[in-house]
Amino acid sequence: MATLWFTCVKSVSRPRLSLICFPYAGGGVRTYQTWGNQLPSEVEVYAAQLPGRERRLLEEPFTNLFTLINEIKGAIVPLLDRQFAFFGHSMGAKIGFELARSLSRERGVEPIHLFVSGCRAPHLINPDSPIYNLPEAEFMEKLRHLNGTPREVLGNPEMMNLLFPLLRADFEIAETYTFSPGPRLSCPITAFGGLQDTEVTSDQLDSWSELTNGRFSRVMLPGDHFFVNNAHPWLLNMIARELRRNQKIIEPQSAQKSQKELFSDSL
Repeated sequence: MATLWFTCVKSVSRPRLSLICFPYAGGGVRTYQTWGNQLPSEVEVYAAQLPGRERRLLEEPFTNLFTLINEIKGAIVPLLDRQFAFFGHSMGAKIGFELARSLSRERGVEPIHLFVSGCRAPHLINPDSPIYNLPEAEFMEKLRHLNGTPREVLGNPEMMNLLFPLLRADFEIAETYTFSPGPRLSCPITAFGGLQDTEVTSDQLDSWSELTNGRFSRVMLPGDHFFVNNAHPWLLNMIARELRRNQKIIEPQSAQKSQKELFSDSL
C-alpha cells in the first residue's frame, strides 16, 4: 500500500509487521529504498514521504514538529492494521518518538519497538546554538561539517537553491522542538550511534532509557553522524534481531488484534 505520506519500499504478500521509517533533515525515501532486503520476510517496510522533497518537492515543508505529527497521525492509520515499529534517524528519531507518545496518549496503541538513531535523548538540553536561521554561507559551512549532504550537491548552486528551504525547515523542526514531560512509553527502545559521531555521545544516547518502561539497548556502529548511510548492513542486522526477539512478531496472525479496529470508533 502506498499513500501520499508513506511509500512502501518493501511489499510482502502476508505482512505481520510494518517498519515505518522517518528521515533525517533533508532526507527522504531514498535513504530506506533497499532496507527490505535484510529484514525478516514478514516485515513490510514504509518510508515517510514528507512535504518539500522528492515527489512532494513543490509542497511547503513543515517547520514545527507537532504540526507535522498532527498531519502524520491521520495519514498513518491505514498502516496500523497490524503490528508496527518505528525507526528514525536524527530529526526522524524525534518524529518517531513524539508520534509514538501521541498514539499512546490518544489511542492507547504503541509501536512494538522504537528504533532511534543519531539523536540525543529529547529531554536533554541541546548545548548547540541553532543553525537553521544562519546566513547562507555559515549555514552551508555547518552542512559541510555535518557531512550529511553529498559534496557534489553542496558544490551545485542550482541544486542547493532548491534544497536550502527544505534544509532550513527541517533544521527548524529539530532545533525548535521542546520536550514536555509525560508518561514513559511501554515499548522497547534501541538507540544507535556512530563511533565517530561528534554530534551525539554515547551518554546522550543512553538517556533514551529514561523514556521507556520497556527494554533498552544502545548499539554503536562505525561512522560519523550519518553512519546510517554507510553502516546500514550492521544496522539492519540489529533491527532484524530485535524484531525477532520480540515474540509478538511470530504470533499467528489470527491471534493479533488489528490496530485499525482500535481507531474505528473515533474516525
